[in-house]
Amino acid sequence: MTEMEIALSGYCKKDITHCTYEELYTALLHIVEEKSRQRIAPVKGRKLYYISAEFLIGKLLSNNLINLGLYDDVKACLEAHGKSMAELEEVEPEPSLGNGGLGRLAACFLDSVATLNLPGDGIGLRYHCGLFHQNFENGLQNERPDFWLGGHDWAVKTEKTYPVSLAGADYTARLYQIAVTGYEGRTNFLNLFDLDTIDESLIGDGISFDKTDIAKNLTLFLYPDDSDDAGRLLRIYQQYLMVSAGAQMILEECMERGSDLHDLYDYAAVQINDTHPSMVIPELIRLLCEKDIDFDEAVEIVTRTCAYTNHTILAEALEKWPRHYLETVVPQLMPVIEKLDMIVRSKVEDVSTAIIDANNIVHMAHMDIHFTHSTNGVAALHTEILKNSELNSFYRLYPEKFNNKTNGITFRRWLLKCNPELTAFIESLIGPGFKKDASLLEKLADFASDEKVLHQLARIKQDNKRALAQWLNHTQGVTLNPDSLFAIQSKRLHEYKRQQLNLLYLIHQYFEIKSGHLPAAPLTAIFGAKAAPAYTIAKDIIHALLTLSQVIAADPEVSKWLQIVFIENYNVTAAEKMIPACDLSEQISLASKEASGTGNMKFMLNGALTLGTMDGANVEIADAVGNDNIYIFGQSSAQVIRRYGNGSYCAREWYEIDPNIRRAVDFLTGSEMLSRGSSEHLTRLHDEFIGKDWFQTLPDFNAYVVRKNQALSDYAFNSYDWTRRALINISRAGFFSSDRTIAEYNEDIWHLGV
Repeated sequence: MTEMEIALSGYCKKDITHCTYEELYTALLHIVEEKSRQRIAPVKGRKLYYISAEFLIGKLLSNNLINLGLYDDVKACLEAHGKSMAELEEVEPEPSLGNGGLGRLAACFLDSVATLNLPGDGIGLRYHCGLFHQNFENGLQNERPDFWLGGHDWAVKTEKTYPVSLAGADYTARLYQIAVTGYEGRTNFLNLFDLDTIDESLIGDGISFDKTDIAKNLTLFLYPDDSDDAGRLLRIYQQYLMVSAGAQMILEECMERGSDLHDLYDYAAVQINDTHPSMVIPELIRLLCEKDIDFDEAVEIVTRTCAYTNHTILAEALEKWPRHYLETVVPQLMPVIEKLDMIVRSKVEDVSTAIIDANNIVHMAHMDIHFTHSTNGVAALHTEILKNSELNSFYRLYPEKFNNKTNGITFRRWLLKCNPELTAFIESLIGPGFKKDASLLEKLADFASDEKVLHQLARIKQDNKRALAQWLNHTQGVTLNPDSLFAIQSKRLHEYKRQQLNLLYLIHQYFEIKSGHLPAAPLTAIFGAKAAPAYTIAKDIIHALLTLSQVIAADPEVSKWLQIVFIENYNVTAAEKMIPACDLSEQISLASKEASGTGNMKFMLNGALTLGTMDGANVEIADAVGNDNIYIFGQSSAQVIRRYGNGSYCAREWYEIDPNIRRAVDFLTGSEMLSRGSSEHLTRLHDEFIGKDWFQTLPDFNAYVVRKNQALSDYAFNSYDWTRRALINISRAGFFSSDRTIAEYNEDIWHLGV
């Protein structure tokens, strides 16, 4: 018997052949935990505390086995006893701790910190139901609780608790820990806080619940509906629980390691991931003052300790709260925030940079920039927009604080885990070094003219497309054509990401096929996205896509050439199936609005070509692969910013002068759609296109049609060249490793110990 067979049968107390998958999963969970503990190392010097409202970590078993070097042994052991790794993975619940790119980035970063043997933990909340579980009923998004906690999961309950005062009442935050083991690296932790009093039975119809019963609801959901005062206050309750418990833990750990707190910055580097954790700044100051540290010194200590990552220029994501909200929930913080505002006003004449504005609104991003030592954007273009436009007044004050850290992804999850066939093939060509040093992927460029290599790469892509088709048939009863071009747009449903532009193209294609203008190749348009429960237009876009899919499926003339598929409950597990199967990666946000994007990197790494605007990290991908190996279209960020600045964009004008646009938009309320869809939803979306179109879909429509059709033609008529360009994309993906990103954060901002 192998060592793994002995271990597994020992934990299960029977022969592996007779074990259930649940028993094997539980056994492996224990084995992984034991092996992970062996890689815990003492901290010397600065330790990172990465605070984020979400961590979209995905299923952990296989990823942890890969990082511990156990995956191949476990897989071989299971197969020797007639067991399947794929079936074992199905047993594991997916942790519902995040939603979109913000959370997935945080998860990748923790993996890379541990892989680089740097001391660094995450701090967040233990949500019971995550965002929500999505399914579709009558062509509409339906939300229900995502109950993932129960039985065995990776979050270990500890005896550590911290007192937290909310609205004058005392609560007790309980610490849970998930081990984060790097690839051939150390073990750090994701620290998640929760209340013992949370009551999941509080949830009523769908995801509705009493938002005022804080003791029972505080960590039920990620981003609870904030369309009313109770929901907005609940978000502040959540954020303060996270930062208050987190700040206490940080100070406790640093003192245990020898800090007298006057030198806190020598022991801790606190990274604020977007504005949700911003209250950690005044909370740390408050706690230091309680330790008899002078206020001005406390401000200096915290400023030197904390750094801020900005992820967006969208006003809705730059959190700001009415003063009376904070006075209600965190009255103990308001004196600190008021003093910080007074400091700013005493030094800065520009009142637009104040923390508390004339309307008594507290601006979290303003506090972050003033009272941290670093503000970074997450792509080269995004950082330049922050410096020159959105945060220019702050950049003029603190040019030394602003820097760029282009986002990255962990290749262990997004190549080794989700595309083992491609991983093995790459290893056969260039050796295993790329698993640790992604820059070595550049060696693949030497094979760009090797017919055998390109043939094998094309075969792997086809295998992955068939695997996705099989999975979708099993999970949703959907039949796909693997010989069609798979164009995938998977990301949070938001108007700036412009799923609605894709919608208009698909309507256009419907008309073109009906009129006899057949595309060069069949197209399967695949979507994965959740719309926030209160985001009406986003839900209308989902409804329109689902309705259009029915119209097309019922038309034998069109359905031979065009299919729309919407993945239910898009999550990391679904992404791991979709990304390896993608031919054309849809990255079509309005230029200047996507800070970075990381889906574009994942698709690129797995051999998809990008169709995108010059937005976010698309700019750097285009620089890396060259214009011949990417499909760029649309307005530049400068054009977009200029249009917003002078107010010159009028959607109705574009609608009236362009018959193709008018035809596509009006189809939404035509008989074909209304016979299958909701007049309310379709009419509202139709009117939105004409009356507002805030994210300038219509000006980019024709350019998008041309470039997408060019991609279809290239795919159909020159498959050899398509695969060659896919190989070039993979070979240039190394720069977009989160290991590189984290190394830059550490060198420029954190300066962590060992």
